[in-house]
Amino acid sequence: MIVPSKKWSWLRVLFQIRGTVLPMIWRRVLATTLFAILLTWLHARYGWFQISLTPLPFTVLGLALSIFLGFRNSTSYDRFWEGRKLWGQLVNTSRSLARQCLSYFKSESEKPALRSLQEEIIRLQIAYAHALRLHLRQQNMEGLSPWLSPQQAEAVRQSNNVPVYLMQEISDRLALACQKDWLNPLHLPLLEERVHELSILQGGCERILKTPIPFAYIGLMHQLVVLYCFALPFGLGEHWQAPLLVAVISYAFLGLDAIGDSIENPFDIAPNDLPLEAICRTIESNLLELIGETDLPPPLVPNQKGILL
Repeated sequence: MIVPSKKWSWLRVLFQIRGTVLPMIWRRVLATTLFAILLTWLHARYGWFQISLTPLPFTVLGLALSIFLGFRNSTSYDRFWEGRKLWGQLVNTSRSLARQCLSYFKSESEKPALRSLQEEIIRLQIAYAHALRLHLRQQNMEGLSPWLSPQQAEAVRQSNNVPVYLMQEISDRLALACQKDWLNPLHLPLLEERVHELSILQGGCERILKTPIPFAYIGLMHQLVVLYCFALPFGLGEHWQAPLLVAVISYAFLGLDAIGDSIENPFDIAPNDLPLEAICRTIESNLLELIGETDLPPPLVPNQKGILL
């Protein structure tokens, strides 16, 4: 995610390329501009393509396209914001589950074993957050090994859905604590409710990931925007300013079209996607502090280019 610094000047924001849609659309803008230049030159030199359309169709179609693009971008942003709310809830649920594990587990005679189980559950929670990030980004799970036992790490390599496996491991540890009378049976449903919340959050993220905006709608938008931009030279008359106007209008419409594509999947690693690594680092640091760790990982900050992963 691009996180602009307060030190960024107005000019830097104006000429910032990374994170904008320009790298995605410059070829299309160039194509429409060159097409407009070619038509203008052929008309001025040879009198060809003397097709002059009234501005009314372009005004009506441009207004309709603006409404459709606005609706499409609003839908994409809703998906982005829903993803952010789900990950914010993951932070809250992780803190609550860790706090309850530390507060509700009690044993006077087996304190070392109890403490070991509490720490294992919390490390499984940290592994779960990282596993969900890697699962949504379809990346390798090898980085989870520091938080898992050798047996769990091997099971992760065999699992088709690692976050679900880790939730099962957490529930098994809660049941074990109850069997050993370290956890009051009345408190077990409270902790299982937190695990259930993790399942709901994962399902919400997977729903966003695996349910794209219908292609028929996206395809129609792409087609109409391209047709509109290539038809513009015929509606702007035969003046030399036509290519410049085509370039500006094409940048606006093609850019709005590309923004929807850019934020439709908020869990990817593009500059405008959610900073899942930073959120996982927050969970990791908070939970390690709860179990008394002092050598905490520092929070992730944007790099010099303003990107927070």
